[in-house]
Amino acid sequence: MNKSTNPIGLFDSGVGGTSIWREIHNILPSENTIYLADSKNAPYGQKSKEEIIELSIKNTEFLLNQNCKMIVVACNTATTNAIKELRTKFDIPFIGIEPAIKPAANSTQTQTIGILATQGTLNSELFHKAVLDYKDIKIVEQVGHGLVKLIEEGSLESAEMKKLLQDYLTPMIKANIDYLVLGCSHYPYLIPQIKEILPETVKIIDSGLAVARQTKNVLVTQDILNNSSQKGNTLFYTNSNPKVLSSILENKYDVEERDF
Repeated sequence: MNKSTNPIGLFDSGVGGTSIWREIHNILPSENTIYLADSKNAPYGQKSKEEIIELSIKNTEFLLNQNCKMIVVACNTATTNAIKELRTKFDIPFIGIEPAIKPAANSTQTQTIGILATQGTLNSELFHKAVLDYKDIKIVEQVGHGLVKLIEEGSLESAEMKKLLQDYLTPMIKANIDYLVLGCSHYPYLIPQIKEILPETVKIIDSGLAVARQTKNVLVTQDILNNSSQKGNTLFYTNSNPKVLSSILENKYDVEERDF
């Protein structure tokens, strides 16, 4: 059976994974997509590994019931804690998202890079393994406590957000970082504010484009790329207030609230 017209499923602990969806949609406009925002359980970063695995399985099963041909785990915390279990349990291609340490570590001139991520990502075994490859590089880690919560509440431009970012980034600036790695799919929405705080010499890296390219590669390899010349359909589901997801999407798409 030809699965090429089946949708790509994406899930995140909330609205942040739409930053990944945008990149995928940009390079694969013909693909049908279904995005699942598990905002009711956000943030994942403060949950146990067992809880994250359980939620990731639940989200995957929802998307598989919609006949998705591939699942993009558009959440750093879910990827670093659960993707191994998902690949074992389900016979479907999975694409994960991890902090882009490699390009930052390979390009740094000051031998110092910063990583802003959730507690769940920074504590994960996958992250610790990745860091071990760069023992000669100083990595300044910072947990972004409260950032996801504020984004999920629709408080992107709040005074509280600005203060948190200032508190988190100032030690990195003092440590002389020249790259900042964003280790959470919510954080690209903070880039304009982050740029106001960081010196112009500091480059910001997120994983979105790399994930989109990997998605395309796997679709081609598995022979399930949608070659239609028509624009794909997109469905957005959330189990919380749909207004926040609609706002992140600039009210260009319908968002359906579902209890899952």
